[in-house]
Amino acid sequence: MTSHEARPSGCAPFEEELVNAMNRYANCADAPDFDAPGIVRRTRRRRAVGIAAVATALIVAGGGTALASMSDGTGHRARPAVSGTVAKNDAATMLFQFSDGQTLPIDFAGWSLDGFKSYVLKTQTKLGTVTERPVTGCKPGSVLAISPHTPKTVKAGDTVNVVLCAK
Repeated sequence: MTSHEARPSGCAPFEEELVNAMNRYANCADAPDFDAPGIVRRTRRRRAVGIAAVATALIVAGGGTALASMSDGTGHRARPAVSGTVAKNDAATMLFQFSDGQTLPIDFAGWSLDGFKSYVLKTQTKLGTVTERPVTGCKPGSVLAISPHTPKTVKAGDTVNVVLCAK
């Protein structure tokens, strides 16, 4: 409709052209097609994958918690640790035996006394005597030897003595 034609509805020319344009658009545009069952399937699949991801994360976190319980809280794990020029030796390695019979060798060489004490608490062993020995090339206050050490096993409730590098 042009602006020169009569206005049948009594509307202003702009309003009439706007209504006509909207009607043309509404009549030529296709209505959207929704695949409701497909949407439901995708939603369920995504939900299942999300639940599986959360469950996996919880399992991994649980495993991480078990591993973290075997650390001394400072990031040290039960692994060989050497400090300065002191060589790794069996005198600083404890062979811890769990209640199920499995054993874990733990090398305390170079660990601090605080780290050693916290690990003793976690393994439910008792800290015995703490002595110091002057050794060149070691970090003062670090673990040099423990008793009993490998090949003897230590169980929960046993007493462990420690020798530190003199300050």
